[in-house]
Amino acid sequence: MRGGLAVLAVASLAAGCAHDASEARPAAGQPLQAPPARALDAYASELSAAHAARAAAARRWGLKRVPLTAPPPPARKPVITTRPGFEVDDHEERGLPPVFTTVPTEEKIVFLTIDDGAEKDPAFLRMMSELKVPYTAFLSDYLVKEDYGYFKKMQDRGVTLNNHTLHHPYLPALSYSGQEREICGMQRVIQERYGKRPTVFRPPYGNYDENTLRAARDCGIDHVPLWSEEVFADHWEYREWDRSLHPGDIVLSHFRGRDDWGGTMRDMARRFLDKVTAEGYAVARLEDYL
Repeated sequence: MRGGLAVLAVASLAAGCAHDASEARPAAGQPLQAPPARALDAYASELSAAHAARAAAARRWGLKRVPLTAPPPPARKPVITTRPGFEVDDHEERGLPPVFTTVPTEEKIVFLTIDDGAEKDPAFLRMMSELKVPYTAFLSDYLVKEDYGYFKKMQDRGVTLNNHTLHHPYLPALSYSGQEREICGMQRVIQERYGKRPTVFRPPYGNYDENTLRAARDCGIDHVPLWSEEVFADHWEYREWDRSLHPGDIVLSHFRGRDDWGGTMRDMARRFLDKVTAEGYAVARLEDYL
């Protein structure tokens, strides 16, 4: 496919050069410019080198296939609305953030999201960085504060750090003010530690009520993504009856290690990537669609 695109691009550039030649010629003594095909060849070489590096990383980290590359983000982001059945009273009328499990798209992409912050595996950071696979983190301070620096390294690799409350409580058991303290408190932690206030929030356990969404809105949250599937080190779980991936699905995982899973975060990433790649899906960056 890349070769076909290169041929088309070269043909297009050549046609442009032929058109221009009849209108403007180089002045006497001035050298001709290098042919555009040379720049195109350089670009193709860069793509080839990038793919080779990704293929080598896939082998190094034990993947069955090279992960697919996601298409460019849409020029116009999709309209995100609350999934039917996940609303609270007067949800849209009150300007509450949408709650959703899938991003509306026809592209064969999924999104990986990882919650809480308990496990801090440096090899996982290297693996995902070398594979160039995007993911989104939802952090809880009572776990993150053990090593704020680990998540700064994650942020430096392009990962967005989002809100998962201070202490990971069951939010519907708290009053509005209690929920506001949990959500806005974590907003402040991320702002102070990582320099950017999140606009995306995931309630612990996926449980929320009207007060949760009001507090989230009042703390500056625009979106509340849940998930369609959950991946562990040794298995998958599904929300939908068909137990299948769908375009735009949000996949949940957690920062966990052998003490919790009987496997590592690298094992989880391999299970996730092997399945989505085998089914023709690429992994996209969630924030590019919100």
